[in-house]
Amino acid sequence: MNDVGGRDSLQHEDSLFSDLASLIEDARLRVATTVNSELVMLYWGIGKRIRDDVLGGERAEYGSDVVKRVAARLSARFGRGYGWRNLFRMMKFVELYPDAEILSPLATKLTWTNICELLTIDEQGKRDYYMAMSAHERWSKRTLRAKVDGKLYERAVHVAGSGDLNAILAALGPGGTTTPELVFRDPYVLDFLGLDAKHSEAALEQAILDEMQRFLLELGADFCFVARQKRIVVDGADFYLDLLFYHRGMRCLVAIELKARKLEPGDKGQMELYLRWLDAHERRSGEEPPVGLILCARKGPQQTALLGLDRGEIRAAQYLTKPMCDEMQRRLTAIAEATSGEV
Repeated sequence: MNDVGGRDSLQHEDSLFSDLASLIEDARLRVATTVNSELVMLYWGIGKRIRDDVLGGERAEYGSDVVKRVAARLSARFGRGYGWRNLFRMMKFVELYPDAEILSPLATKLTWTNICELLTIDEQGKRDYYMAMSAHERWSKRTLRAKVDGKLYERAVHVAGSGDLNAILAALGPGGTTTPELVFRDPYVLDFLGLDAKHSEAALEQAILDEMQRFLLELGADFCFVARQKRIVVDGADFYLDLLFYHRGMRCLVAIELKARKLEPGDKGQMELYLRWLDAHERRSGEEPPVGLILCARKGPQQTALLGLDRGEIRAAQYLTKPMCDEMQRRLTAIAEATSGEV
């Protein structure tokens, strides 16, 4: 066999292997999704049966003992997963989400371990937010716990203001569109960058590039890195956009400018220039207009509101180089509680 024939044969074999591997992986994913969906709905069905039959009416006073005895028998027959603690979780699951038709579409995207974690959240709006986001972004239990600890819900409320987060989350449904209110948050916690209190924008950018995986995790799902220091030429003058991303959910480019200082009025004009140029030269067919995020060390609420940087195509958000202090956490929690009646 000559060298050319040998290379062609190997390429054909590699192509065949790749195609077969894709078929197997796709089938495994479908099987795993089906099994997960069936398991979640099975646990919901068990919880409903117990609530309706054992704990209803006059039986409620001795229902707890019945559940524990049934759990012991189920565990002996079917193994782990049917202990009394898990049965009580199933009952709580039904109590909080009694409508199977509403729950069913989420069941394919939520693991039981994630649901158990969600059941520990008392506030319904907060719990619903994390449930929708867990399903949308396919979070692991570890990621879910990190998002809760990192006050993601409170930061989302901070961005949305008094807007209806339920309506925003509804946009995640089939045929819906992910909105900037859901994607952007404020503040961004970048404590993993290890920056000094006094740092330059160049140092901030380099630290982000060095920790891109963790930065993407903080940004949220669906962000794809496109470029750093994107060259923009206007009237023969060169400008450089710090970071350029693409967001699959919003189907648009996302420009990010880094400011290692307080937000200034001119920052909005600079971003507007970049977005108009990206719209004219980089936006592809089928994409939405680009949006921008000014990530700054500090910003005043009045200036942010007057410039309209708390809404629209350009947003301003603060970044923190240290974990959120107690005061910041209290402020975010207060904002979430103040708008909880509207969420």
